[in-house]
Amino acid sequence: MAAQGRKNVHGKTGVRFRTAYKPEKNKGMLRDVASEFIAHGKIEVTSGVTKELVTLVSRLVGYAKKGDLSARRMAARYVRPILVDEKGTTVLEKLFNEIGPKFKTRNGGYVRVYKLGHRRGDNAEVTLLQWVD
Repeated sequence: MAAQGRKNVHGKTGVRFRTAYKPEKNKGMLRDVASEFIAHGKIEVTSGVTKELVTLVSRLVGYAKKGDLSARRMAARYVRPILVDEKGTTVLEKLFNEIGPKFKTRNGGYVRVYKLGHRRGDNAEVTLLQWVD
């Protein structure tokens, strides 16, 4: 079978398969999940996402504890502009007005992780993330 060339690919025969999950897609997914977690206070995700999400949320809480303009801009790079309630409060405002002052004296460990078991469809391990009280 002769090799068929394709546009914008590497080499004579091209790339046969592309990976479905690229780093940009992963970062976008983490941004969505982190924003939903901040908005609702708890979320169920798989264990692979949990590890990255705890790191990202800890960084966002650190920005919220600082509370200055630079920290607000750094957090705004990650958080989606989702409305939290009927008053028009966004996720970023909730992070800096409620969550940051709540953890002002705490030096880490902002999120509690519970293992819930395995998902029925693909047997992936599911965890529940909640804020520490």
